[in-house]
Amino acid sequence: MNVRIVTDSACDLPQDVVDELGIVVVPLTIRIDGQEYVDRTELSPRQFWELCAHTPNLPETAAPAPGQFEAAYRSLVESGADHVVVIALSGALSATLQSAELAARTFPAGTVRVVDSRSVSLGEGLVAVECARAAGRGDDVDTIVALAEGLVTRTKVWGALDTLDNLKKGGRIGGARAMLATALSIKPIIEVRDGVVEQGGKQRTRSKALAFLVEQLRTSDVVGTVYLLHADCTDVDTFVEMLRPYAPGDIVVGDIGPVVGTHAGRGTIGIGFTTR
Repeated sequence: MNVRIVTDSACDLPQDVVDELGIVVVPLTIRIDGQEYVDRTELSPRQFWELCAHTPNLPETAAPAPGQFEAAYRSLVESGADHVVVIALSGALSATLQSAELAARTFPAGTVRVVDSRSVSLGEGLVAVECARAAGRGDDVDTIVALAEGLVTRTKVWGALDTLDNLKKGGRIGGARAMLATALSIKPIIEVRDGVVEQGGKQRTRSKALAFLVEQLRTSDVVGTVYLLHADCTDVDTFVEMLRPYAPGDIVVGDIGPVVGTHAGRGTIGIGFTTR
């Protein structure tokens, strides 16, 4: 059985991983100062951060149209896929899931199976990776969907914001509060929980924020690969070495792209992993 995996560009997977596993990524669109860019093809993370540095406005993101997903599915089916499994950005955060589901209805029942990752960034990405590996082993579609649904319930994503600029631009925090938090070097901690981004605490310095994230890994019953996600950070190598003693396997580093970076801001760093 030939099963192919589709996800969207909020997955933040490194391109070499996508290429190696044959994952198809449907891009979201980013609007910056009236100009639209297609994520990953017209706008890399580095280009995104360069543009953000020169605008006071918060970029906007748009979910793919159902037609974009339909085109991806059709291409895979026409090239020999028996089934397509879609790992989508959390439906509580974006209309991307809805577009993927609408497109699936244009194919015979069961041909395209859509799974809500209930996550974002490399939390979504790691589910897609494990499903692609299962597909590569020749697992059938029901087995792969069951794997995905099990991973969704066991996947954790934690992050530390380095700046409140994007929350300020988006109107989610007032300018006075943002200035005070910056003056006090407060680093908010976020967690993806039940498909939405929740406050996970706050630390007074960057080093304490990194230590907090390491502690989440240390105290969790982690299996498989640990994913490190970051938004143009300079301390990635240091953080990798902090994580390494508690990672049961490889550590994969991925750039936070425009979709997540729009809301999290430059300097955000985090981890995604699966528990037993």
